[in-house]
Amino acid sequence: MLNKFPLWKNLMVIVILAVAAVYALPNLYGEDYAVQVSATRTTVVDTQVMGQVEETLKEIDVTPKAMALEDGQLLVRLSSDSEQLRAREAILQALGNDYIVALNLAPATPDWLEAMGATPMKLGLDLRGGVHFLMEVDMNEAMRKIVGQMRDTVRLDLREERIRYSSVERDGNDVVVRVRKAEDFADAVRVLDRAYEGFVLIEDEAAQKITLRMTEAKIAETKDYAISQNVTILRNRVNELGVAEPVVQRQGADRIVVQLPGVQDTARAKEILGATATLEFRLVDDENSVREAEQGRVPFGSEMYPNRNGGNVLLKEEVILTGDHIVNASSGFDENQRPQVNISLDGTGGEKMSLATRDNVGKPMATLFIEFKATGERDANDNIVFERHEEVINVATIQARLGSSFRITGLDSPQEAQNLALLLRAGALIAPIQIVEERTVGPSLGQENIEMGMQAIIWGFVLVLGFMVMYYKKFGMVANLALASNLVLIVGVMSLIPGATLTLPGMAGIVLTVGMAVDANVLIFERIREEIKANRSPQQAIHHGYDSALSTIADANITTLIAAIILFAVGTGPIKGFAVTLAIGIVTSMFTSIVGTRAVINAVWGGKRIDKLSV
Repeated sequence: MLNKFPLWKNLMVIVILAVAAVYALPNLYGEDYAVQVSATRTTVVDTQVMGQVEETLKEIDVTPKAMALEDGQLLVRLSSDSEQLRAREAILQALGNDYIVALNLAPATPDWLEAMGATPMKLGLDLRGGVHFLMEVDMNEAMRKIVGQMRDTVRLDLREERIRYSSVERDGNDVVVRVRKAEDFADAVRVLDRAYEGFVLIEDEAAQKITLRMTEAKIAETKDYAISQNVTILRNRVNELGVAEPVVQRQGADRIVVQLPGVQDTARAKEILGATATLEFRLVDDENSVREAEQGRVPFGSEMYPNRNGGNVLLKEEVILTGDHIVNASSGFDENQRPQVNISLDGTGGEKMSLATRDNVGKPMATLFIEFKATGERDANDNIVFERHEEVINVATIQARLGSSFRITGLDSPQEAQNLALLLRAGALIAPIQIVEERTVGPSLGQENIEMGMQAIIWGFVLVLGFMVMYYKKFGMVANLALASNLVLIVGVMSLIPGATLTLPGMAGIVLTVGMAVDANVLIFERIREEIKANRSPQQAIHHGYDSALSTIADANITTLIAAIILFAVGTGPIKGFAVTLAIGIVTSMFTSIVGTRAVINAVWGGKRIDKLSV
């Protein structure tokens, strides 16, 4: 009886290890210190800016390793952190506040590996450095916005049912409906009672007034929705802007934790996260005088807003549509080569836009751009105070009934169109946010953590290698080869999985895996020894040793894998990082310990007649 693997099994082992080695390789090249230059909403990063940065670096005698202009951003790679800091200060002084100049770390992976899709393993904040923010959501503005949207929906519902009303207004967290005709009152109550669960209807038939009031449960649900939506939108926004492996998670009733590994500049991070840009589409009030409104006589049902080109515009109070219904936005040019943003709406948004424009063809519609900026102050109730900045960026005549797709023109530059499209595509925050705590983890501290973790892995690896060689001789060397392959597989898989991030607890998981990885081989080798003592031939001992140990190995590893999955499911932060590396390590160690070692043992001892095994 001889022990041989079929050719396909040997090829499978070789291919898997080769692929893992290729995708683990980028981790050996490390990262370059970098300065990243990006534009604000009204500027653009082009070859002219690149030339200006190049001249600035020559003046301070800094020679960059490389400079690249990609996706509207300039990345300058440098040799040391001291050059990085000097370059950042000089570039910031040369370009001024019109550009965002941020410190970053850029992978130094060679082009040939990048062409194969091989990238370094994602490192967490504790290993790579980066910024940490604790953000607070303005719940007052969230409620104001959500109740305002409900007010507009009530108007739409009443119109569809042909119920005549004199006004539908927001009063705090209530929506107050005043019915025009007494005979419509009962129908209005019926429609509202049917359509709005979680609201209490307060009827005043004498005054022909209906008040929709949120229950406490509905208020809590609405606030929870606002936080959840902001978490999702912040995550989308960070991903859109290219920050690798962010952590965005809820904390408490009205706070969100954001961690951005690799970003070393808080100004850049604030620019990414603090933008609360959204749009409102409204009809222009062309029946009343803007001049009279500027003198304080603003007509009922209208509001006055500044126009970005100077002057003011009088808009209808009723909002046709908000940025919440935008599902996609892309920048481009119109037929006259002027920058524009092409917008796609969801089904509800398309229906609202269609109904609003159906009866207003030939009338002007405005695009209102809204931003919230924190003042750093708090009111008497300890709520954040925000300033609301609004301007009309576009007024266009409705040429035909609009649907789910249309465009915005009147933008100042292609870069502004690109930035606006990006923010709208990533989503408009339900409510503005204020950064209440921020801290930066420097790359030097991250490097210290990496070195400590690597020392733990190396010492654990060396001690296990020594024990296996001393106790199991040549078979121990095979187990050590499997252990080294296991580490390569773990790193390769971590580099391949988009959502996997290595943290300091994750390195602890790898250390634990190093110790656990040889357990399977210990069981197999002990069974082989038992078979030899039972006077079986070496080939029979190898065969029965692997077969009889398999069920025990599978049971032990599957139970540990279940524990790792549970840790990942219920844990947060560091616990998840530990669970990920542990789970990956269990799977890879089973492959290398059972399939990998047997492939080597079969190749060395399994294909010939032997009298003795070195085990």
